Amino acid sequence: MRNRSQEPVEVHRFRIEEDLDDRLDAYLADRLRLSRNRVAELIDTDHVRVNDSPVRKSRRIRLGDRVEVRVPPSPPTEVIPEPLSIEIVYEDDDLVVVNKSAGMVVHPAVGHRSGTLVNGLLHRLGSLSTIGEPDRPGVVHRLDKDTSGLMVVARRDEAHRMLARAISSREVQRGYVAAVWGHVGSDEFTVDRPIARDPKNRQRMTVVEGGRPSVTHVRRLEYWRSADLLAVRLQTGRTHQIRVHLRALGHPVVGDPLYGDRWERGLLGAGGRWAAELNRRAGRLFLHAARLSFHHPSTGEEMRFTSPLPAALQAAVEWARGDDGPGEPE
Repeated sequence: MRNRSQEPVEVHRFRIEEDLDDRLDAYLADRLRLSRNRVAELIDTDHVRVNDSPVRKSRRIRLGDRVEVRVPPSPPTEVIPEPLSIEIVYEDDDLVVVNKSAGMVVHPAVGHRSGTLVNGLLHRLGSLSTIGEPDRPGVVHRLDKDTSGLMVVARRDEAHRMLARAISSREVQRGYVAAVWGHVGSDEFTVDRPIARDPKNRQRMTVVEGGRPSVTHVRRLEYWRSADLLAVRLQTGRTHQIRVHLRALGHPVVGDPLYGDRWERGLLGAGGRWAAELNRRAGRLFLHAARLSFHHPSTGEEMRFTSPLPAALQAAVEWARGDDGPGEPE
């Protein structure tokens, strides 16, 4: 990779246009797609100013605040290229679109220094963009470890910047297929509930007043005995957003170990036995990033990609459909 000390400092200037009561470090980490530790370092070294004044990371942001963030190149961190099996569905000089398998972590982190998508892509491609965290070259957006499906990864810095801006301005469309326990109340609806870190369990997110605005659009595809198959579209992209929103409605994603562990055991009789069998057949989190569309950062061409359900999930769907038919909403 190139010498990062020769790269210019990134400067972000913006005004807070939402009436939020969020900590500055949490807000900046989410908006700039940096880790909380990296944001804290920037604040501590006077690279962040609000209304032209230095601030503390615990400061609450306010409507109308003028924020300036100067992001110098991160110190280099070695990410070891590894020969891993990765499905690339599109590739050019600016970016790649991959079909990530369930169980693969996107980038190195504590406890996952190897075997990640980034390790594999560096071996396959030689280099990725250097924007953002040194452990996350090329990562414009992420999928949870147990979520499969489509992701775009940047190979060049300018492509990374443009894709990140497109995501922030909601110009990138991301569609998912999910199976959830129980039956949602409507065939089509929108969940508009703020999300923040769960104060009781830092590994989880939760719906909470004062959290980051989060919007998820949901459409029922099929009605099964004790579960629904849904098409889900993200308007915002918070951590675990789909899983948290559906759990908040009382319909956690099938096979979700964090937000719906053993939920199906609450179902009684034949419905409970059916749910246990669906859970066994899926064998994983039933969430798949099936659609991705964006405008190419260099050409402006509209890029559209689709990914079918992985074999195990598709087999579970076929079984659910065949068990006395998919049924109709009551």
